[in-house]
Amino acid sequence: MPQGHLAQVLRDLQLEPDPRLLVGPQTLDDAGVVLLGQAEGLPSGVSLALVQTADFFPPVVDDPVLYGEIAAANALSDVYAMGGKPICALTLASFPRDFPSSWIADIQKAGNAKLREAGALLAGGHTVQGEIQFGFAVTGTVDPARMTANSQVRQGDLLYLTKPIGMGSYTTAAKKGHVEWSSMQRAARQMATLNQAAAHAMLAAGARACTDITGFGLVGHARNLAVASGVTLEIKAGSVPLFEAALDLSRKGLNSGGAKRGRTHLASEVGIAGGVEDALVNLLFDAETSGGLLIAIAAAAAASLERELAARAVAVHAIGRALGRGAHTIEIV
Repeated sequence: MPQGHLAQVLRDLQLEPDPRLLVGPQTLDDAGVVLLGQAEGLPSGVSLALVQTADFFPPVVDDPVLYGEIAAANALSDVYAMGGKPICALTLASFPRDFPSSWIADIQKAGNAKLREAGALLAGGHTVQGEIQFGFAVTGTVDPARMTANSQVRQGDLLYLTKPIGMGSYTTAAKKGHVEWSSMQRAARQMATLNQAAAHAMLAAGARACTDITGFGLVGHARNLAVASGVTLEIKAGSVPLFEAALDLSRKGLNSGGAKRGRTHLASEVGIAGGVEDALVNLLFDAETSGGLLIAIAAAAAASLERELAARAVAVHAIGRALGRGAHTIEIV
């Protein structure tokens, strides 16, 4: 669902206040977080919260194994973005009546293998007949004191992105036959890579807030961080990592529909400095699939985060900072 439509729907959703709900739908965070206590069987003094999310989508690649892996990595990412640990998952799937059984098996097996890589268990699921959709509802746990909710960015925090962007251009170009399979396969491998190592690094460094970059694109998800935290995020366009040849594809107009929707919906909220190439701006707005973590951390702890990321072979990309709330929620410079 487009970001603007979703925001409108959630504005009309009235929920009864409950202190157990640490993170609900109002802040457009990556997952819901519910505090557990003695009523749920925990001993007195134990602090633990449940993280819950669900994500499924149609194929972004033609390979059933890669599709299953990407769908699982994408769903698991929401738990990592909250600072949580995935525990178990339920399959959410829809396949046409005449869809080959061997492909269904490959998709399911690949998704389950990615869950096991994350240390999570497949506990069941639900499958229907219809258009192809695949994903998971994932449950995890998080220490409330270490939770990286999107409402916790503070002025002066620095922003780090852990994966290059450009997946929207690659998947669009692949559908139109503009990229070779070898290039698309490298993009698919990035999408299938878990954000587990990046999450461990940010927790070790004491990061404050995080979101993962998926369907709303870098700018859309950064906007949710800014709004929830009451700050403006400044993104240095030239520092944002781009996947190989993604800018060339964008220059050819090969962006997903998410780029146009994002620029239209967020036009009044995003300031764009003169001199930033339009094709690059489109990449910043374009939808991603299983993108990296956008981490906000206090400037004093930034060096620690860089060390922790590097120690886990996660690329280090400082892309901006948090400012006091200004005329826009996002400033692209």
